[in-house]
Amino acid sequence: MPISHLLLTLAVVMVWGTNFVVIRYGLDEFPPLLFATLRFAFSLLPWVLVVKRPAVPWRHLAGNGLFLGFGMFGLLFIAMRADITPGVASIMAQTQAFFTIGLAMLFLREHLHRYQGVGLALCLAGLAVLFANVDGTVTTRGLALTLAAGLCWAVANLIAKRAGKVDMLGFMVWSSLFAIPPLLACSLWLEGPQSVLAAVTAASWPAWAAAVWQGVANTLFGYGAWNWLLARHPTAAIAPFSLLVPVVAIVSSVLLLDEALPIWKIQAMALLMSGLAVIALWPKLRALRMNRFV
Repeated sequence: MPISHLLLTLAVVMVWGTNFVVIRYGLDEFPPLLFATLRFAFSLLPWVLVVKRPAVPWRHLAGNGLFLGFGMFGLLFIAMRADITPGVASIMAQTQAFFTIGLAMLFLREHLHRYQGVGLALCLAGLAVLFANVDGTVTTRGLALTLAAGLCWAVANLIAKRAGKVDMLGFMVWSSLFAIPPLLACSLWLEGPQSVLAAVTAASWPAWAAAVWQGVANTLFGYGAWNWLLARHPTAAIAPFSLLVPVVAIVSSVLLLDEALPIWKIQAMALLMSGLAVIALWPKLRALRMNRFV
């Protein structure tokens, strides 16, 4: 991977990691499904008026919008409202890396190298530490919802990769069109029109800023850049970098939200980072070693 692509990947990781704190601020004033609706409304408007629709089938746009918007963020925001802390949610969401690589192997015929298997095993051990040490701030419902959100994210990754090397900014803008209707319908149904109206009229400017950040920085930049990278590199080379997101998220939550940082969270982060290091650095180290003996 060129250094410019690596830096772009790390920039996405920073935006996504700190975003879990931003989500927590937004959920303090907006119901979760309404907040998800606003997120994609701000990634659609006004950009859809000036950004050309990419040359991809409508089914790709619809699939990405449904699985990323309604699936990933609808479920994640519901979980984060009361069932899981930002730091733990960030770890659970990264199960998408395993789902993404598995789906790519199944449907795209991509192969898993031995070193990638070792790295993913270390990452899986990190998630096992998490499951073994959840406390009263995390519920089974929260873990199940974020696990389902990770699967939806993986499906969206696969759809974006199938779209190929297209304008990913336009892809994210136009796919947002398909995220809004189901999110808004479920918000009105499950959260109620009165709750929606009260939240919209009473929300403070920081809550609205959180919603705008969701749409512009996290969705358009984050997923646009992420999908652009997925279209140019093997899935197994890009997806594991998302495992750095929990590290950034947990540090941000500790500093800004006073989230507790017990030893088991540190152990989980260490295992995740070790697995990512194996996956990301092993090919480069092997190439350097081979060049040394040529």
